[in-house]
Amino acid sequence: MPLRDYLLVLVVIAIWGLNFVVIKVGVAEFPPFLLTSLRFAIVAACVVPFMAVPWHAMRWLALLSVTFGSLHFGLLFAGLQGMDGSTGAILAQLGVPFSTLLAAVFLRDRLGPWRTAGLVLAFLGAAVLAGEPRLPAAGPFILLIVSAFGWALSNMFIRKVADVHPLAVTGWISLLALPQTMLWSAVFEDGQMAAMRDASWTAWAALVYIAVLASMLAYSLWYHLLGKHPVNHVVPFTLLAPVLGVAFSALLLDEPLTWYKLVGGALTIAGVGTILIRQGRRAPVVPPEVEPVSGTPQP
Repeated sequence: MPLRDYLLVLVVIAIWGLNFVVIKVGVAEFPPFLLTSLRFAIVAACVVPFMAVPWHAMRWLALLSVTFGSLHFGLLFAGLQGMDGSTGAILAQLGVPFSTLLAAVFLRDRLGPWRTAGLVLAFLGAAVLAGEPRLPAAGPFILLIVSAFGWALSNMFIRKVADVHPLAVTGWISLLALPQTMLWSAVFEDGQMAAMRDASWTAWAALVYIAVLASMLAYSLWYHLLGKHPVNHVVPFTLLAPVLGVAFSALLLDEPLTWYKLVGGALTIAGVGTILIRQGRRAPVVPPEVEPVSGTPQP
């Protein structure tokens, strides 16, 4: 890749890495399902009026609105409210081993020794994180695990909308997921109007960052890069996102870098990296429009 594209990759990864911190800032003032709903509303308003989708794709987009919208994003935001941003950045990467397991079970994809080792390392890293004495509570930890599983489920269905522009997929999933997360907010949260009325400018800035920069801008740049270069040349850079997420959380949120985070994070990222590298070597390059969520899970 030319230097300009390397720089674009790093910009995208930096946006995603910082997004874990920004979500923490947002959920400090907005209830998490409300924040997720506001994100979906902004993305849908900016995309849906300008990008139509074929009717045959609507049922799959509706399904993805549950797995990728409510399950992945909704539970990610809810989990990050009660969890360190650095731990969330690491646990989000479990979407890759979950996706690999689902492909092995339902698509009869043979794992082989290297990817099996990657699975073991990734989940061993999560187990180390679960042993963190400073772990606030088991609930947010479990929500983040389920959120990663939601990303993996989405990978099973995303190929059904291969003929739809990735940004249109993002916009229509947001529109269809919006009523779901609004319902979750109505059922599980209160004080929504007061939260919006009393929110500081930093909380509103966090919302704009999450919706505009981390979602529309970063993903648009990402798909632009995937359209110019082989997927296995670009995707490995996503492994830097959790590293930056941990670093930004420590620098900006004063989160302690414990041995549990360092060892657990290293094991998880090594496992995910092993899986991605082996998949890149054993499979032909996949056009970017076939895999709109290519790479490791990002918020």
